[in-house]
Amino acid sequence: MAGGAVKYRHLSRNSSARQALLRGLVTQLVQYEHIQTTYAKAKEAQRMADKLITLAKRNNEPCRRSAQGILYTPHVLLPKLFGELRNRYLAREGGYTRVVRTEPKNTYDQGESAILEFVDGPKDSRFMMTAKTLARDRLLGRQSTPVTNQNVKKVTQFRGQEDLEAMVQRFMAMQTSLDGAPSEEVNDGEATYMARMESLAAEGMAAEIVPPSAKKTADGPRQRTR
Repeated sequence: MAGGAVKYRHLSRNSSARQALLRGLVTQLVQYEHIQTTYAKAKEAQRMADKLITLAKRNNEPCRRSAQGILYTPHVLLPKLFGELRNRYLAREGGYTRVVRTEPKNTYDQGESAILEFVDGPKDSRFMMTAKTLARDRLLGRQSTPVTNQNVKKVTQFRGQEDLEAMVQRFMAMQTSLDGAPSEEVNDGEATYMARMESLAAEGMAAEIVPPSAKKTADGPRQRTR
């Protein structure tokens, strides 16, 4: 690129529009603790979100004013930021957010999508996936892999073992309460549902591909043959 490497992504916007976009993403992140957007926007919003948590941990008047200038609804979210979120990350030195790549939200443009979330929160994806893996291993009666054990160590470092065990029990109860149906029948039902959804999607795409002139010809009145 001409002019050398840039220090941040411009996101195809000027400075004010880019700042407004990131402020909106961070406001939604503080409110819901889990948002989905493009990968580039998630990485840029992650920097601002980490800065916001740092301001909350300092907890003085200048930091409150700076945080108020970032959030679009400070009268609603400042108590949560300087209360629940500050207490959650008070012992953590960094790494308050996580960006997880996902499948593209739009099937047609195949843009890179990602999830931006707060770690150790109620919607922590790694925490839930680790709990689900442990539940599956217990139901199948097998030992967990070294990768699973490493993930358990990571997710329970600041959150504790009790929350993980409670979520594992919830996943095990959900799995055993599927009306006692065998796994083969469940898989067949999922396959039938997916086949039906793909058939409907194919019909919709075919309707968009057919030109209007062909539709008029096909829908026009037919002449009787004697």
